[in-house]
Amino acid sequence: MHHKEDHRITRSGWLRAAVLGANDGIVSTASLLMGVAAADAGRENIILAGVAGLTAGAISMAAGEYVSVKSQADTEEADLKMEARELENYPAEELAELARIYRERGLDEELAQEVARQMTEHDALEAHARDEIGISSALSAQPMQAALASAGMFALGAIVPVLIASIAPLHQLLWLIPTVVVLMLGLLGGAAAKAGGAPILRGAIRVCLWGSAAMGLTALVGHLFGVTL
Repeated sequence: MHHKEDHRITRSGWLRAAVLGANDGIVSTASLLMGVAAADAGRENIILAGVAGLTAGAISMAAGEYVSVKSQADTEEADLKMEARELENYPAEELAELARIYRERGLDEELAQEVARQMTEHDALEAHARDEIGISSALSAQPMQAALASAGMFALGAIVPVLIASIAPLHQLLWLIPTVVVLMLGLLGGAAAKAGGAPILRGAIRVCLWGSAAMGLTALVGHLFGVTL
Protein backbone atom coordinates (compact mmCIF):
# COMPACT_ATOMS: atom_id res chain seq x y z
CA MET A 1 0.00 0.00 0.00
CA HIS A 2 1.25 3.48 -0.87
CA HIS A 3 1.50 6.06 1.88
CA LYS A 4 2.40 9.70 1.47
CA GLU A 5 5.34 11.13 3.42
CA ASP A 6 5.43 14.89 3.87
CA HIS A 7 9.13 15.50 4.39
CA ARG A 8 9.86 18.91 5.91
CA ILE A 9 13.28 19.32 4.31
CA THR A 10 11.60 20.64 1.15
CA ARG A 11 10.51 23.68 3.16
CA SER A 12 13.99 24.55 4.38
CA GLY A 13 14.76 27.22 1.79
CA TRP A 14 11.72 29.47 2.10
CA LEU A 15 11.17 28.62 5.78
CA ARG A 16 14.65 29.80 6.75
CA ALA A 17 14.21 33.05 4.82
CA ALA A 18 10.70 33.65 6.20
CA VAL A 19 11.67 33.02 9.82
CA LEU A 20 14.77 35.18 9.49
CA GLY A 21 12.76 37.99 7.90
CA ALA A 22 9.93 37.89 10.45
CA ASN A 23 12.28 37.68 13.40
CA ASP A 24 14.46 40.51 12.12
CA GLY A 25 11.42 42.65 11.31
CA ILE A 26 9.93 42.23 14.77
CA VAL A 27 13.13 42.58 16.77
CA SER A 28 14.95 45.28 14.83
CA THR A 29 11.91 47.53 14.44
CA ALA A 30 10.79 47.08 18.04
CA SER A 31 14.33 47.70 19.27
CA LEU A 32 14.57 50.84 17.12
CA LEU A 33 11.26 52.16 18.45
CA MET A 34 12.23 51.46 22.04
CA GLY A 35 15.58 53.18 21.59
CA VAL A 36 13.89 56.27 20.20
CA ALA A 37 11.13 56.21 22.81
CA ALA A 38 13.67 55.84 25.61
CA ALA A 39 15.37 58.99 24.33
CA ASP A 40 12.12 60.89 25.05
CA ALA A 41 11.36 61.55 21.39
CA GLY A 42 7.87 62.63 20.34
CA ARG A 43 5.34 60.29 18.75
CA GLU A 44 5.97 61.71 15.28
CA ASN A 45 9.68 60.95 15.49
CA ILE A 46 9.01 57.47 16.88
CA ILE A 47 6.62 56.59 14.07
CA LEU A 48 8.94 58.07 11.45
CA ALA A 49 11.80 55.94 12.77
CA GLY A 50 9.61 52.83 12.71
CA VAL A 51 8.37 53.36 9.15
CA ALA A 52 11.88 54.14 7.93
CA GLY A 53 13.20 51.02 9.66
CA LEU A 54 10.44 48.88 8.18
CA THR A 55 11.01 50.14 4.64
CA ALA A 56 14.78 50.02 4.72
CA GLY A 57 14.81 46.68 6.49
CA ALA A 58 12.45 44.96 4.06
CA ILE A 59 14.44 46.19 1.06
CA SER A 60 17.71 45.22 2.71
CA MET A 61 16.44 41.75 3.58
CA ALA A 62 15.23 41.17 0.03
CA ALA A 63 18.49 42.34 -1.49
CA GLY A 64 20.63 40.43 0.99
CA GLU A 65 18.72 37.18 0.61
CA TYR A 66 18.71 37.42 -3.18
CA VAL A 67 22.43 38.11 -3.46
CA SER A 68 23.29 35.42 -0.94
CA VAL A 69 21.11 32.68 -2.39
CA LYS A 70 21.97 33.72 -5.96
CA SER A 71 25.63 33.14 -5.12
CA GLN A 72 24.71 29.63 -4.02
CA ALA A 73 22.68 29.10 -7.20
CA ASP A 74 25.60 30.31 -9.35
CA THR A 75 27.92 27.85 -7.60
CA GLU A 76 25.48 25.00 -8.18
CA GLU A 77 25.14 25.95 -11.85
CA ALA A 78 28.90 26.09 -12.30
CA ASP A 79 29.32 22.65 -10.74
CA LEU A 80 26.60 21.19 -12.96
CA LYS A 81 28.24 22.62 -16.08
CA MET A 82 31.60 21.18 -15.03
CA GLU A 83 30.02 17.79 -14.36
CA ALA A 84 28.29 17.84 -17.74
CA ARG A 85 31.66 18.42 -19.44
CA GLU A 86 33.22 15.58 -17.47
CA LEU A 87 30.41 13.23 -18.48
CA GLU A 88 30.88 14.16 -22.12
CA ASN A 89 34.66 13.86 -22.15
CA TYR A 90 35.23 11.01 -19.68
CA PRO A 91 32.09 8.83 -19.58
CA ALA A 92 33.88 5.64 -18.46
CA GLU A 93 35.68 7.38 -15.62
CA GLU A 94 32.47 9.04 -14.46
CA LEU A 95 30.64 5.72 -14.52
CA ALA A 96 33.38 4.17 -12.40
CA GLU A 97 33.20 7.11 -10.00
CA LEU A 98 29.45 6.69 -9.59
CA ALA A 99 29.88 2.96 -8.96
CA ARG A 100 32.50 3.70 -6.32
CA ILE A 101 30.09 6.06 -4.55
CA TYR A 102 27.47 3.32 -4.39
CA ARG A 103 30.03 0.81 -3.12
CA GLU A 104 30.97 3.20 -0.33
CA ARG A 105 27.30 3.41 0.61
CA GLY A 106 27.10 -0.34 1.11
CA LEU A 107 26.37 -1.99 -2.25
CA ASP A 108 28.49 -4.89 -3.40
CA GLU A 109 30.69 -4.57 -6.50
CA GLU A 110 28.29 -6.13 -8.99
CA LEU A 111 25.21 -4.32 -7.75
CA ALA A 112 27.04 -0.98 -7.56
CA GLN A 113 28.13 -1.33 -11.19
CA GLU A 114 24.60 -2.22 -12.29
CA VAL A 115 22.99 0.64 -10.37
CA ALA A 116 25.55 3.11 -11.73
CA ARG A 117 24.93 1.88 -15.27
CA GLN A 118 21.15 2.16 -14.99
CA MET A 119 21.28 5.56 -13.32
CA THR A 120 23.63 6.81 -16.03
CA GLU A 121 21.32 5.56 -18.76
CA HIS A 122 18.34 7.20 -17.09
CA ASP A 123 19.90 10.62 -16.40
CA ALA A 124 23.64 10.73 -15.87
CA LEU A 125 23.83 14.40 -14.89
CA GLU A 126 21.03 14.10 -12.35
CA ALA A 127 22.65 11.03 -10.80
CA HIS A 128 26.03 12.73 -10.43
CA ALA A 129 24.45 15.98 -9.22
CA ARG A 130 22.58 14.17 -6.47
CA ASP A 131 25.01 11.42 -5.46
CA GLU A 132 28.39 13.02 -6.15
CA ILE A 133 27.85 16.75 -5.62
CA GLY A 134 24.83 16.71 -3.31
CA ILE A 135 22.53 18.89 -5.43
CA SER A 136 18.85 17.95 -5.61
CA SER A 137 15.77 19.70 -6.94
CA ALA A 138 14.20 19.77 -3.46
CA LEU A 139 17.17 21.63 -1.94
CA SER A 140 18.37 23.71 -4.88
CA ALA A 141 18.81 27.44 -4.30
CA GLN A 142 15.87 29.68 -5.28
CA PRO A 143 16.96 33.32 -4.93
CA MET A 144 13.67 35.05 -5.77
CA GLN A 145 11.65 32.82 -3.45
CA ALA A 146 14.04 33.52 -0.58
CA ALA A 147 14.04 37.27 -1.27
CA LEU A 148 10.25 37.57 -1.38
CA ALA A 149 9.74 35.40 1.69
CA SER A 150 12.28 37.34 3.71
CA ALA A 151 11.11 40.82 2.70
CA GLY A 152 7.42 40.01 3.05
CA MET A 153 7.79 38.47 6.49
CA PHE A 154 10.05 41.32 7.61
CA ALA A 155 7.34 43.84 6.74
CA LEU A 156 4.63 41.79 8.45
CA GLY A 157 6.71 41.48 11.57
CA ALA A 158 7.74 45.13 11.63
CA ILE A 159 4.27 46.58 11.13
CA VAL A 160 3.04 45.40 14.55
CA PRO A 161 5.39 47.47 16.74
CA VAL A 162 4.86 50.45 14.40
CA LEU A 163 1.09 50.19 14.88
CA ILE A 164 1.54 49.95 18.65
CA ALA A 165 3.68 53.08 18.61
CA SER A 166 0.99 54.85 16.57
CA ILE A 167 -1.95 54.24 18.88
CA ALA A 168 -0.66 53.45 22.39
CA PRO A 169 0.02 56.17 24.98
CA LEU A 170 3.63 57.27 24.88
CA HIS A 171 4.27 56.49 28.53
CA GLN A 172 3.25 52.86 27.93
CA LEU A 173 5.44 52.16 24.92
CA LEU A 174 8.50 50.96 26.84
CA TRP A 175 6.56 48.08 28.39
CA LEU A 176 3.77 47.55 25.85
CA ILE A 177 6.02 47.08 22.81
CA PRO A 178 8.29 44.45 24.40
CA THR A 179 5.32 42.61 25.89
CA VAL A 180 3.56 42.26 22.54
CA VAL A 181 6.81 41.57 20.71
CA VAL A 182 7.84 38.77 23.08
CA LEU A 183 4.43 37.15 22.56
CA MET A 184 4.87 37.48 18.79
CA LEU A 185 8.37 36.02 18.97
CA GLY A 186 7.08 33.08 20.99
CA LEU A 187 4.41 32.38 18.39
CA LEU A 188 6.94 32.78 15.57
CA GLY A 189 9.48 30.49 17.19
CA GLY A 190 6.85 27.88 17.96
CA ALA A 191 5.35 28.01 14.46
CA ALA A 192 8.77 27.77 12.83
CA ALA A 193 9.72 24.84 15.04
CA LYS A 194 6.47 23.04 14.23
CA ALA A 195 6.92 23.62 10.49
CA GLY A 196 10.46 22.29 10.71
CA GLY A 197 9.62 19.33 12.93
CA ALA A 198 11.57 20.63 15.96
CA PRO A 199 10.37 20.90 19.60
CA ILE A 200 7.91 23.79 19.73
CA LEU A 201 8.65 25.05 23.25
CA ARG A 202 12.41 25.06 22.70
CA GLY A 203 12.03 27.03 19.47
CA ALA A 204 9.74 29.58 21.12
CA ILE A 205 12.02 30.12 24.14
CA ARG A 206 15.14 30.48 21.97
CA VAL A 207 13.61 33.22 19.82
CA CYS A 208 12.13 35.06 22.82
CA LEU A 209 15.43 35.17 24.69
CA TRP A 210 17.44 36.64 21.84
CA GLY A 211 14.72 39.12 20.92
CA SER A 212 14.34 40.31 24.51
CA ALA A 213 18.09 40.81 24.83
CA ALA A 214 18.21 42.92 21.66
CA MET A 215 15.31 45.14 22.73
CA GLY A 216 16.66 45.58 26.24
CA LEU A 217 20.11 46.62 25.07
CA THR A 218 18.74 49.08 22.54
CA ALA A 219 16.41 50.68 25.06
CA LEU A 220 19.32 50.99 27.50
CA VAL A 221 21.46 52.77 24.91
CA GLY A 222 18.63 55.13 24.05
CA HIS A 223 18.05 55.91 27.72
CA LEU A 224 21.73 56.45 28.57
CA PHE A 225 22.70 58.56 25.60
CA GLY A 226 19.40 60.18 24.72
CA VAL A 227 19.92 59.58 21.03
CA THR A 228 17.90 57.91 18.32
CA LEU A 229 19.57 54.78 16.93
